[in-house]
Amino acid sequence: MPPDPNKASLFADLNPHRHGVQRRKFASAYSMSSLVGYEPFVDNCSSLFILRFQEIAQTGQNVNFGHWFQCYAFDVIGEITFGRRFGFLDMGVDEEGVFGAIDSRGSYSTYVGIFPKLHNILFPLLPSTGGHAYVGRYTKSQIASREALLRDPKSQDRDGPPDFVSKFLALRAEEPEKMTTNDIFTICQSNIGAGSDTTAITLSSVLYHLLKHPATYKRLQDEIDAGVAAGAISDPITFKEATELPYLQAVIKEGLRLHSATGLPLARVVPPSGVTLAGQKFPAGSTVGINAWVAHRNTSVYGADADTWRPERWLEMKEHGHGAEVERYFFAFGMGSRTCIGKNLSLLEVGKLIPEVVRRFEFVLDDEVKDKEWRSVSRWFVKPENFCGRVVERRKGSTEST
Repeated sequence: MPPDPNKASLFADLNPHRHGVQRRKFASAYSMSSLVGYEPFVDNCSSLFILRFQEIAQTGQNVNFGHWFQCYAFDVIGEITFGRRFGFLDMGVDEEGVFGAIDSRGSYSTYVGIFPKLHNILFPLLPSTGGHAYVGRYTKSQIASREALLRDPKSQDRDGPPDFVSKFLALRAEEPEKMTTNDIFTICQSNIGAGSDTTAITLSSVLYHLLKHPATYKRLQDEIDAGVAAGAISDPITFKEATELPYLQAVIKEGLRLHSATGLPLARVVPPSGVTLAGQKFPAGSTVGINAWVAHRNTSVYGADADTWRPERWLEMKEHGHGAEVERYFFAFGMGSRTCIGKNLSLLEVGKLIPEVVRRFEFVLDDEVKDKEWRSVSRWFVKPENFCGRVVERRKGSTEST
């Protein structure tokens, strides 16, 4: 965000009252009931993703799975926000350098977040060109394009649910004093900046841990195969069907727990009255926070094996009635009034793509990753660097790979 606090995005606004007002403007668009209506958009991108992986499987080439997951997440967010994909799934190429630009902004934010006095000095020096500028230009052009389309009477015949920007423009037309043009630009740009990396990281975490623990991959594959055989899973799978697969949901939870997308503490500022936490007094203005990576490895909450991959723990906790209690310690999407507004969108994407991938493919990890742990870099987002390997298409009607 710019140093001027009045220009803060929903994510970065430190004013709790203004943040609450802004969040209420957009919250309904991100509710699960609203997002399920966007399943056709997600399905469009999922089918393209599957097609690309089928082509990759035929060539036998090594690929970076994390990169392809980011292509998928970017195109989904483009469809849902603007009704138009970015086109990353067409060739798997980021010609404008958008991925790198978001990475560099993440690095910048990390360091000025730790040394905030540098922000006033450095922010005006940030480049106005390159991938991040492309995202801003793209956002503005798509909003302008949608405004022109909405003025066209023929646009009323457009099939499918309205995308985010169309919804927000309609709200602006009804109550221009409450929904401004800048509000719409800021939330749409935030969708792109925060909605691609995070979901791609979660998808990578789920697949990586499944591949490092083949028995869990096989168990999930068996659950999906059984659902397909019983007619309980459509092609493509619906989100409702995905939520009714208990082991799939446990796998997603475990992927979020062990490798949360954010790697820094989720910070709060102590109010004027001060506060006492766990017997420690903190004066007004102090910054306190909990790091999800630490909270998710708390053995008193998740068991003695909290630092290991074991999706079954979620089934056991639910069976013993501890699910609600454990949710209080689950920080993958933040907590309270600052819970990630895009949480449901990410869960929709992950819940629909993972079963499609597992039912159709097997994977062979690169030796570097297979024999060791993967590398990741924490710059606010914790991104894997070398999640690479080969894709192998499964035979139809068989649980064996080709």
